[in-house]
Amino acid sequence: MKEYHITSNDSGQRLNKFLGKTVPLLSGGQMHKYLRLKRIKINGKRTEAGYKLTEGDVVQLYLNDSYFDAPQEEDAYRHISHPRVRVVYEDGHILLADKAPGMVVHADERGGTDTLIAHIQAYLYQSGAWEPSAAASFAPALCNRIDRNTGGIVIAAKTAEALRILNDKIKSRELEKRYLCVVHGRPQPSEGLIENYLRRDETRKQVTLHSTRVPGAKTARTRYRTLASSGRLSLVECELLTGRTHQIRAHMASIGCPLLGDGKYGVNERNRPYGESGQALYAYSLSFHFQTDAGALSYLDGKTFTVQDVPFVQKYFPEYHL
Repeated sequence: MKEYHITSNDSGQRLNKFLGKTVPLLSGGQMHKYLRLKRIKINGKRTEAGYKLTEGDVVQLYLNDSYFDAPQEEDAYRHISHPRVRVVYEDGHILLADKAPGMVVHADERGGTDTLIAHIQAYLYQSGAWEPSAAASFAPALCNRIDRNTGGIVIAAKTAEALRILNDKIKSRELEKRYLCVVHGRPQPSEGLIENYLRRDETRKQVTLHSTRVPGAKTARTRYRTLASSGRLSLVECELLTGRTHQIRAHMASIGCPLLGDGKYGVNERNRPYGESGQALYAYSLSFHFQTDAGALSYLDGKTFTVQDVPFVQKYFPEYHL
């Protein structure tokens, strides 16, 4: 038997709606059957599907464990009752989400389905913007990804057409992504271009930089400029001219200014006094600069979107405003 204690967030909705989100593997027919058999109760008493939940109610489910099996990533959205999506921008074709540091965009080697794409799909499903049964051939999908501990703008396509166009535009470098980071020290010079070759080591989950091309390496180019400095830290804006794994983290470390909180490319001894558990890196700005026809997304050309705030900027450089 499983119990759910109703809070203010869930009060006011019908029991059948609550069960549809909480136990998505339970069909409507099975729900009505178990209501008749008193295997679904409210406060220990028989109830009806249309019962309106109130704060303090206890929903009791006498159901087989199979109804509560861990969801697969493709249907994880059905198990999310309160989507955590910070919307930067949304229209009929795309959604720009401000991913929180610590959240993964897709399921990774750790497993689990508490991912950004699952929360976006849940948000669109619950808002009525996406109906899976009416669009079986397409589900909202991400066009780009950022590391678990990096925050910032991630693009989700709400239509197959938008996904195709954006994938092409990202490949042809017609989107401009800018990041904010806090680094140790003061970059010298205060602004410049870092350009070399980056090779990814899949075994170590780390990258190495090379001054000349080596097997498996790809060109990596980052433009940076120092926005502010305070004590032993600096606030730096980075523009990705190529989009390689860990590019900013490796590039800033290569000029003697590793990111605050970055234990992979930095030195934990320097990070420890600040108590940061992940790299201070945020994809705060996204601009569309189309060079070729963008079809249904042409209206986005020339537009720039930014997040409302970046926590580590407020913490370490409170006088700086985005």
